[in-house]
Amino acid sequence: MPIMFFDWTMILLIPALILTIYAQAKVSSTYKKYSHVRARSGIAACDMARQMLDYNGLSNVKVEQVRGNLTDHYDPRTKVLRLSEATYHSTSVAALGVAAHEAGHAMQDKEAYAPLKIRNALVPIANIGSSASWILIILGIVFSTFNLITIGIICFAAVVVFQLVTLPVEFNASNRALVALEGGGFLEADEVQQTNKVLRAAALTYVAAALTAILQLLRLLILFGDRRE
Repeated sequence: MPIMFFDWTMILLIPALILTIYAQAKVSSTYKKYSHVRARSGIAACDMARQMLDYNGLSNVKVEQVRGNLTDHYDPRTKVLRLSEATYHSTSVAALGVAAHEAGHAMQDKEAYAPLKIRNALVPIANIGSSASWILIILGIVFSTFNLITIGIICFAAVVVFQLVTLPVEFNASNRALVALEGGGFLEADEVQQTNKVLRAAALTYVAAALTAILQLLRLLILFGDRRE
């Protein structure tokens, strides 16, 4: 049997690895570039987010500052939009884009956007699957138990589904952000194009994660798909 973590099927992961490295470098360089470009409106990301939420009937959603860099996120459980220290008070086109993107998730939550509901439901399953899958597969190899390997692969398949569902959620939030930024007068047309570059770079990291999961699942199926008890 080929070694689980180092065999010829590892070559399947090379495209995903290349895309992941490129995506991380792209989002870092793009965000850094446009974090130094001040929006002509002069509004801070926290204030823009507050106005965007209020305009869309989300005055119940709080806007809070959180430690870290690019740790921005919307928590649907507590209805809190958290902006990182680098984003909160910034007036850059990059910061406004990030804040508007997270506000877009709040809008999705309010509208019960189907992909978001599915993703939120899959979070605990994906979290368990991402760790349990490998434990089950390794145990299956050690004890030569195909059923454990099969269950492990099924668990990992849940991670793949989660990554795929994440894509429309993120793309939709970015589209909402761009429309709101220009429609609300927070950014002018040329600034929206700059912000779009930041959001597209960020989206590429989700594409890379999905591709990695898909190719890893394919690898598992090749390694164990034809095995029986």
